Amino acid sequence: MGKIQVKNIEINTTYIKIPNNNLQIDAYLAQPTSKGAFGAVIVFQEIFGVNENIREITELIAQQGYIVIAPAMYQRIAPGFEFGFSEPDIGYSPEAYKLGLEYYQQVKYWEIFSDIQATIAYLKTLPNVKPDSIGCIGFCFGGHIAYMAATLPDIKATASFYGGGITSSSYGEEIPTLNRTKDIKGSIYTFFATKDIFVSQEENQKIEAELQKHQINHRVFRYDAIHGFFGGFFVDKYPFFAKSPDLNQEAAADAWLQVLELFQNHL
Repeated sequence: MGKIQVKNIEINTTYIKIPNNNLQIDAYLAQPTSKGAFGAVIVFQEIFGVNENIREITELIAQQGYIVIAPAMYQRIAPGFEFGFSEPDIGYSPEAYKLGLEYYQQVKYWEIFSDIQATIAYLKTLPNVKPDSIGCIGFCFGGHIAYMAATLPDIKATASFYGGGITSSSYGEEIPTLNRTKDIKGSIYTFFATKDIFVSQEENQKIEAELQKHQINHRVFRYDAIHGFFGGFFVDKYPFFAKSPDLNQEAAADAWLQVLELFQNHL
């Protein structure tokens, strides 16, 4: 395993539409300005939409030399929905959480799965994407979606951060997403917080046991932190994150390096 290289490649960004039958999915696309063929990464949002924090993560990954896209996973339910973190009185406010959770509870497994497939298909239409080098990353709600996406053969590398409900639900389906672990063909890194009030230690241990059972190429990372700890990567930029000292910047920084290792080794 070689040294992890952290880059700062020049990129451009744009908003695009992903076609999925009669649906047009809003998405944020970031990619290197240089010519060449690149691996691609899909970024799956939290319940707060494709907000500025998700867009920044999209840009950060693109700066490492990837084509990166963040599709709106509430497109069917609430087109254009997002709550931002740059305003200290909004962020993860009770009102934002209540609304995001309301939309989350309306999500249907096969609709989301269809949107994932449409995003992969869109990436394959881009001339600078290496079609056999597609990965994904997701946080909370998006961590669960990333675990779903990992079951598709096109997904070679997955980073799932504190995915909620993986062991117990699958958005309206009787079979929990955990039971589909056997379908994962690529590599998956999972990230958990020991102080997480939304994803218990029992849940993350069940996920690890299932990955081991099916001999999936995986790594599990646990940090002395709270749910959403990757926000610690952005405490200098967003007032909301700065007000949450338990986010643990060291955990976020280490997790970021693990993500880079995953993508550099498999995409």
